[in-house]
Amino acid sequence: MSIKQSELILNPDGSVYHLNLRPEHIAKNIIFVGDQDRVDKITKHFDTIEFTTQKREFKTTTGTYNNKRFSVMSTGIGPDNIDIVMNELDALVNIDLETRKPKKNLTSLNIVRIGTSGSLQADIPVDSFVVSSHGLDLNGMLHSYQIDEISNTDIENAFVAHTNWSSKKAHPIIISNSKVLEDKLASEKTFTGITATAGGFYGPQGRILRLAIQDGNLNHKIDSFSFDNHRITNLEMETSAIYGLSKLLSHHSCSINAIIANRANETFSKNPGKVVSDLIEYALEKLVS
Repeated sequence: MSIKQSELILNPDGSVYHLNLRPEHIAKNIIFVGDQDRVDKITKHFDTIEFTTQKREFKTTTGTYNNKRFSVMSTGIGPDNIDIVMNELDALVNIDLETRKPKKNLTSLNIVRIGTSGSLQADIPVDSFVVSSHGLDLNGMLHSYQIDEISNTDIENAFVAHTNWSSKKAHPIIISNSKVLEDKLASEKTFTGITATAGGFYGPQGRILRLAIQDGNLNHKIDSFSFDNHRITNLEMETSAIYGLSKLLSHHSCSINAIIANRANETFSKNPGKVVSDLIEYALEKLVS
């Protein structure tokens, strides 16, 4: 059965609706960034540029670095944007856009997020790099899908008990990364741990301006959690959504973050631009080595 026009929306030129891309425009190796301005900060290192486009916050440039083809894509902020990006990327490689039917032979993409984040652990300083072994989903977007096959119930239940997690919130989900990509990105220069993914920047991450939050001690509960030698190292807004949808759609994904703030000791990088630039160069070299 064909997928209805209202479910998979295409632009007049045949490109997918939000990303403004056709299948030939993307590589199998994808780099995600949140900020559209960061796309050029990565692709300035490329040997060749073959295509670029932008619609709203979604900017994509495809080219080669050390003879390997990459697409660099800005996702914007938050799990809701990741839902758009992941589904439309998968449609580009695994749905015939003319017949609107899923392909029999499916393609698996390699997706690496190069992001910025705040550390929750005092021993993970600003200007360091963290590879996310798991995404801890605190935002609930993934509950729209059938997630039983990707859920890690033992860790999730331990986290719920440790934090006295409110039953009014979406049940947390823990999703692992692609070990193949982690092995490429991790080194003696990186920390590894669980990355918590919130649905917002202020209240959902424990920041208080003028509004009281549901659990003022949640960040301390998060950073004191451990399970089977796993601890929660950092907090951001995309990783668990990328990991969850990658698992469900059979893609490989791994997130690596530049730590620009430390919530435990209340410090912020003196030069966040440099640590992001250093991470970009580090990740590119690891991905082609």
